[in-house]
Amino acid sequence: MLIRIGNIAEHVGESVKLGVWLYNKRSSGKIQFLQLRDGTGFIQGVLVKSQVAPEVWEHANQLTQESSLYVQGTVRRDERAPSGYELDVEDIEIIQIADEYPIALKKHGVDFLMDHRHLWIRSPRQRAILKIRAEIIRAVQDWLDGQGFTLVDPPILTPSACEGTTTLFSTKYFDEDAYLTQSGQLYMEAAAMALGRVYSFGPTFRAEKSKTRRHLIEFWMIEPEMAFTEHEESLRIQEELVSHVVQHVLKACQSELQAIDRDTAPLERVKPPFPRITYDEAVELLNREGMSFEWGEDFGAPHETKIAESFDKPVFITHYPAKVKAFYMKPDPDRPEVVLCADLIAPEGYGEIIGGSQRIDDPELLRQRFVEHRLPRDAYEWYLDLRRYGTVPHSGFGLGLERTVAWICGLDHVRETIPFPRMLNRLYP
Repeated sequence: MLIRIGNIAEHVGESVKLGVWLYNKRSSGKIQFLQLRDGTGFIQGVLVKSQVAPEVWEHANQLTQESSLYVQGTVRRDERAPSGYELDVEDIEIIQIADEYPIALKKHGVDFLMDHRHLWIRSPRQRAILKIRAEIIRAVQDWLDGQGFTLVDPPILTPSACEGTTTLFSTKYFDEDAYLTQSGQLYMEAAAMALGRVYSFGPTFRAEKSKTRRHLIEFWMIEPEMAFTEHEESLRIQEELVSHVVQHVLKACQSELQAIDRDTAPLERVKPPFPRITYDEAVELLNREGMSFEWGEDFGAPHETKIAESFDKPVFITHYPAKVKAFYMKPDPDRPEVVLCADLIAPEGYGEIIGGSQRIDDPELLRQRFVEHRLPRDAYEWYLDLRRYGTVPHSGFGLGLERTVAWICGLDHVRETIPFPRMLNRLYP
């Protein structure tokens, strides 16, 4: 039976068989050191010439980078080893001697690595990032499931835009026009009226010709919607969710965070409550810090970074002007020119990771918004039905998975946060 490197600690002193790839090797003449990986981790195999059959030694000599093999050996605890264990190799069965591997163990340019993304993800750093991504997804879903949310899958092909924008990928749905979804939110509002608390998790698409380090064309969103929930309660849910995710990663991904050299001190501070400032206060802060900013504009990446510098954990910016936000956001009853919304800005310059709001629940006001935003009434008639038949206060938000991964991992660019990124000039592989 094959043993996984991730479970190697359970087999100290035992002779085990592993299915592995060779990541690297070095030799000191009569000893070969094999860096082995199997997807669950890395371990060093030590091969002593005097202690193995001649053909085993020769098999080791033949191995090239990324060759695949079965290896038999005895597990030994070694505090000096990165994993804490080594394997005293006894036998090798070669599956394949790999061709010359394109990604040699040296520095390569980003474009080259992206062209070989299907191979680059095998590296220790990329593997660690993908493991952290998986744990973030696990933590999000576990928390939401535990809070009584039901997972609902919205369509990817839609007849209209969620936010009435022009950044849509269009296609033909037989004889009709259709679009790749920008958000599942409108459908999740319908689901919330059936199930109370719901969330979706899936890919979304924006045809924005943007090359910034924060943007992908295809990205994944977690979008909860909650019936009978007002703005303040939604903020509390958001900060509890984000805090749970960060603390879970700190516990579950210690070796991965170490592999990518992530300073975890800023993450350890991510616990509720999060600081909150209004849009008005954020504008004052920017002008006070020497960044000229007019009320009524939307914040860009430099503005979000400057605001975040004043706080040591994520900060909510609330009550944006209605004119810079989506048509479905509910106005503040005490000040209708601003809406009951919030963006959650991550620290360390990572920008917005959540956007959310209380939704309009008045059918007449929603009709008015259709007119103001020049939205085709027939495409949104079903959405208006949600306000006609048992309307209630309700709120929701969208958590961007890749931006969250970038922040928690401390990455310079979102291209490393997803297995196969789709960017402005990147559709391959």
